[in-house]
Amino acid sequence: MLQITSPKIIPTATFLKGDVLAVLETLPKAKYDLIVTSPPYNIGKIYERSTKLTFEEYVEWLDKIIGKLVDAVQEHGSICWQIGTFIKNGEVFPIDIYTYDSFKRRGMKLRNRIVWRFNFGLHSKRRLSGRYETILWFTKSDDYRFNLDAVRVPQLYPGKRHAKSRAKQSGQPSGNPLGKNPSDYWEFSAEKHLQRDPVWDIPNVKANHPEKTIHPCQFPVELVERCVLAFTDPGDTVLDPFMGTGTTAIAAMMHNRHAVGIDKDNAFIKIARRRVKQLSDGTLKVRLSGKKTHQPKQSNKVARVPNEWKSLPKREL
Repeated sequence: MLQITSPKIIPTATFLKGDVLAVLETLPKAKYDLIVTSPPYNIGKIYERSTKLTFEEYVEWLDKIIGKLVDAVQEHGSICWQIGTFIKNGEVFPIDIYTYDSFKRRGMKLRNRIVWRFNFGLHSKRRLSGRYETILWFTKSDDYRFNLDAVRVPQLYPGKRHAKSRAKQSGQPSGNPLGKNPSDYWEFSAEKHLQRDPVWDIPNVKANHPEKTIHPCQFPVELVERCVLAFTDPGDTVLDPFMGTGTTAIAAMMHNRHAVGIDKDNAFIKIARRRVKQLSDGTLKVRLSGKKTHQPKQSNKVARVPNEWKSLPKREL
């Protein structure tokens, strides 16, 4: 069970219903310390069916949204743009590449292009199966929040020392006692329960995931959690213009940050409110950050090669 720990900060969550561009227009400028979001990919999900856009129209729509987000973030703030691919007639269009210029020409600076790897993804018979998406981490200025100590990983070789050629440091431990800087592949664990496993191979939210709701493209709390820990301070405010079922709000409130979310769907907002209440009550189920992904044992029937496969000639495989 989760607890909101700080007695000095009472984190809040504000949910706003409406069209994303219309609502963003009403928000104050330079207000938010961090924006974390994953926009719809224009691939026909249930929340996209009311408006059908060509790919060109879709990119233009995203450009308008990005403009509003840049206006909304503070000078010391960050935007984490979690995105995947649009696929048409078997051709892959990486949305991060198509939207990078929308941030760059508005003065945003890319600090990392982070790869989120997950265990289940897009299957295909004519291309390799997709198993990752990206997070573009942009800052508005060079004076930005970055809390490295909150997301360090355990040293792989804590006993490693400086070489003799390093005169002043010769023979001294070469690593940081708090841990090393995590990679942009996001294989890290933070303090406490995160130290149980140094690799963060984050599963996406599928049927058996403890956080699963009715949302078809829900991302996991721990994906947002590390953005919150690294790029904000307690008491900061985190905005998600495509809130869905409140994942960003939960990750923010878990670490004593305030949250603002936007969504056009009443059903999703209702779920988000319920999940936030469960968080406050200590009853919300989430997958602990750093928990090792499930590996089936060979004794499990589903992990064994079926007899039907064993008898097939190689030419039929």
